[in-house]
Amino acid sequence: MVTESGDDPPAGQEWPAHLERRRWPREPPPEKEHRVDIPPALVPVRFSTHDLPPKEQFQAWRSHVAPLVDVHLPDGKSEGDGFLAEQTGWHLGDILIVQQRAQACSYIRDQAMLRSSPIDHWNVGVLRSGRAWTEANRHVTETGPGEIFFRSLGYPYRGRMTDSAAVLVFLPYELLTRDASLLQSANNIGFSGSLAELLVSYINGLEANLSNLTVEEVPRIIRTIGDMVVACAASSTSLDRGQEQTNMGLMERAHRYIHLNLHSDSLTPEVMCRALGISRTRLYQLFETSGGVFNYIRKRRLLQAYADITNPTDNRPISEIAEAAGFDVAANFTRAFSHEFGLSPREVRKTMATERPAIPATRSMRRVGTTIGDWLTLAR
Repeated sequence: MVTESGDDPPAGQEWPAHLERRRWPREPPPEKEHRVDIPPALVPVRFSTHDLPPKEQFQAWRSHVAPLVDVHLPDGKSEGDGFLAEQTGWHLGDILIVQQRAQACSYIRDQAMLRSSPIDHWNVGVLRSGRAWTEANRHVTETGPGEIFFRSLGYPYRGRMTDSAAVLVFLPYELLTRDASLLQSANNIGFSGSLAELLVSYINGLEANLSNLTVEEVPRIIRTIGDMVVACAASSTSLDRGQEQTNMGLMERAHRYIHLNLHSDSLTPEVMCRALGISRTRLYQLFETSGGVFNYIRKRRLLQAYADITNPTDNRPISEIAEAAGFDVAANFTRAFSHEFGLSPREVRKTMATERPAIPATRSMRRVGTTIGDWLTLAR
């Protein structure tokens, strides 16, 4: 059964009074009527704990966000108290927009998660209500209602939030790779100034019209969001001209080289070292937080294979997609793919051929694609 985000919670449970009531998807402005001759481009996916018994709600939420962060209840709270949370996700091509409402919790994305997770997106968020405190690299950013934060999911962070409502925008690393150095220098900051206000206004307007967008409008929206995020980062930070900038420049070049040569048989550390003009030791240092350069390349290739398999217009045999991903032996590809995504390539292709509603997730339901990690993977 599809759960409607924003419905009344189960009997005996209520959203905190200060937490904004909101039914998602948001209704479009009354003066803008949807054109019946143009089908909407976006169909939302939803997650909610509302239909679960209170004692199961927090574990369902924890399972849903597990690919992104590990969450914990505040001191003095128990799982028996229940945990109301909901997300509505919208795929705009490579971008994922998530409308979220959740009760207070703490969260952490540590080095171990970075090594095991293919998620390295940029994350921009606007708080509607509540407050959040996030620490990354010994710097704490506080975000309140109407404020906007920016962080990289390719680096560890931790924090906590009160009961809150927010709109989260996830942009894949490759979308903004040309400005990676600038964006990495802006990791875990709150955007401020007139450009930040414009970005908040744009996200507000976009959120109100998500259900009305057409296919033709999506590419322009993606470019606009990317350009505005880069502009906000540039106005909110000043680059360090020392070693930190050098490291970021090297990482940007390394990521770009991998992206451009992802399907090349000669994509090896030795070839990369020659192309980038650095030593093998230096290359390994750059990718230490990603579990090593081999691991990073493997994950990028598996992500591309997943995108190809789930692309309804790509009818290539799975064996051909596996070969393009650098796997000469089909069994090795199936094993690596299943380990990464929880489903075999054939299961994913079969599952994507049928429409699947998003329902409350538990750990036993991980294989049907109901976590935010699955949402992010499908956006690529």
